[in-house]
Amino acid sequence: MAHLPAWLFGLTAAAELAAVLLSWGLEPPFDTVMYAVYALVTAGAGALVAARHPGNPIGWLFCGFALLNALASDLAQGWGMRATAEGWPGAAVGEGITAASWLPSGYGWMLTFLLFPDGRLPGPRWRAVPWVGAAGLLLAGPGWVMSPDRGRDFASGRNPVAVEAVPTGALVAVGMTLFIGALVASAGSLVVRYRRSAGERRQQLKWFAVAAAAAGLVLPLSFVFWYVTPAAAQIAAAVSLTLLPLVACLAILRYRLYDIDVIVDRTVVYATVTAVLAAGYALTTLTLGTTLGRGSGWVTAAATLVVAVAFRPLRDRVQDMVNRRFHRARYQAARRMTDFLEALRAGRAAPEQVQGVLRELTGDPRLRLLLFLPESQVYVDLDGVPATDAGGGPGGRIDVERAGRPVGRVEPAATAADPMLLRSLIESGGLAIEIARLDVELRRQLAEVHASRTRIVNAVTEERRRLERDLHDGAQQRLVTIGLALRHAQHQLAAAAVDQASVTLDEAVVQVRMTIDELRELARGLPPAQLDAGLAPAFLDLARRAPVPVEVSAPPERYDRGIEGAAYFIGCEGLTNAVKHARATSISLRAHRDDGRLIVTVADDGIGGAVPVHGSGLSGLADRVTALGGVLRIDSRPGAGTTLTAELPCGS
Repeated sequence: MAHLPAWLFGLTAAAELAAVLLSWGLEPPFDTVMYAVYALVTAGAGALVAARHPGNPIGWLFCGFALLNALASDLAQGWGMRATAEGWPGAAVGEGITAASWLPSGYGWMLTFLLFPDGRLPGPRWRAVPWVGAAGLLLAGPGWVMSPDRGRDFASGRNPVAVEAVPTGALVAVGMTLFIGALVASAGSLVVRYRRSAGERRQQLKWFAVAAAAAGLVLPLSFVFWYVTPAAAQIAAAVSLTLLPLVACLAILRYRLYDIDVIVDRTVVYATVTAVLAAGYALTTLTLGTTLGRGSGWVTAAATLVVAVAFRPLRDRVQDMVNRRFHRARYQAARRMTDFLEALRAGRAAPEQVQGVLRELTGDPRLRLLLFLPESQVYVDLDGVPATDAGGGPGGRIDVERAGRPVGRVEPAATAADPMLLRSLIESGGLAIEIARLDVELRRQLAEVHASRTRIVNAVTEERRRLERDLHDGAQQRLVTIGLALRHAQHQLAAAAVDQASVTLDEAVVQVRMTIDELRELARGLPPAQLDAGLAPAFLDLARRAPVPVEVSAPPERYDRGIEGAAYFIGCEGLTNAVKHARATSISLRAHRDDGRLIVTVADDGIGGAVPVHGSGLSGLADRVTALGGVLRIDSRPGAGTTLTAELPCGS
């Protein structure tokens, strides 16, 4: 079954190729080519629908009656004409099959109207329509084929299968009444479906309904004038029939379902504008021609100038009239959006109100406007909260762009009634959406700066408290103990207790050594004295104290004291993380100047996986660098080591 649509298309193409070869030169070329194109388009559309949606019977219907037309109409007709011209047998049979083939094709379109677009009837009451049409087909078909009046369809001028005893006229009259009634009812099912539909389904029905309405107007007229003006009737019928499967296929596959109203509106607008401008051109030419003479070049130039000047305001005026007359809701919505933009420019409205305006004008209270922040590459709502679902709701999504850049996204509900109205409102309200995005981005950046400064202040305060607590509880107490021990030794020496004094002094020395070690540990996070001589000596001091090999490269030149301090703390934190957490065996500590920025890099060969979580040393570094107007980047893939890069502004 997967390859059956392709096989049916191939059979139709082969039959049409044979039909073209048989018919070529025996009838007008347009007749041969256009109906072959119609059959191939129908078969191709059916094959696409059947391959993509095998459960939809419309694709199989197209494949079936395209093959039927190729065999029973085009190929049989070609055989009949070629057999008559060459004296081959079976000419009358081929012509008879051709004469009877149009009714089954019409029945196929009747079923298409009833089943479009999902392959199901509009309701249980519509089941009688195809049966009535089938009854009309069974009555009208034999009556049409056996009628003596069909002699004009045969090259001999006589119907070889005509039966005088059969009331063919009555059969045709009754059968065609039933058949046409069922056909009209099937076309009416499209109206019923349209009234019940919304959104994309309504778009599908609009496209097919326009093509069906055109065919419904052209085909009866071509039937009436078939023998009066055969060329025009046949061309009109072929074109209208070719459009039907093409539009049906595009609608079912939902391939770029542009609003059909746009085409109708543009047709009405530009037809009216063309007619008015043509009349204005003729009137100007006539008026000036009587004065300046018809052959004067000034007449043509003046008429052309009038048309060029009047085109734009006339088009806008006619478009406004069409919208006001045929799309009242869309017209009022556009006016409401224009009033909102005027209030926004005058400062009477806030840009964040654009979401409420869109909800009001579309009647969609669940519509959501998301704004795109290019720096963080995320979508946020109007409060700056990242969107939990940036993929679009069940009603689809509409991306908002300005000058080719993404600005935001509108996510309507599944029941959005008029997607084209929403698109036009988004287009006209794009300025408000852009202002809202800038406002949200500014508020988020200010909040981030405030949070960063708060974290820096808290970190400094906490560090001061830690130093105060450690000094008070550790080194200070030890120094007090040492003082008491020395005082006690003094008393012991006075009492000539030399041995005891020696032991006491030894204990005091141990306490002094421990105090010195503790003070050195406390001072480890403070800028060393070597920083007074520049960044390179400070980095070398860090490398000497590290338990693993450290390769150091730093410029000898001096920088701002704050920049040097930040660079030192970056190196200190990077080395600490590499030794304590990354289990590195070698570290590279480098600094260089590039285009007015001091770039500090700490790279190790450790286990990687470093993440700057809140409250960690890396988070504090990020805040310190940001406060100085710099950028901190961390590349720490698991198993690939960690590279910490900070860019600090240091002047040109």
